[in-house]
Amino acid sequence: MRSVAVCSRTSGVPHQMAPQRGGQRSHSGSQRPTKDQLYAEAKKRNIDGRSSMNKNELAKALGR
Repeated sequence: MRSVAVCSRTSGVPHQMAPQRGGQRSHSGSQRPTKDQLYAEAKKRNIDGRSSMNKNELAKALGR
């Protein structure tokens, strides 16, 4: 029988390699949008200069 390691003592989540997780824990801690998500929102809102903005600038332009 194969034992399953746990990621941390507090999480209680079984350890899995990233490809098997399929992004299940990706960005789960901070719940902040990625740069790509911010860029997509800026594109929807037609914010000028978005292509040269970094993540913080995009967030500020979106009022976040």
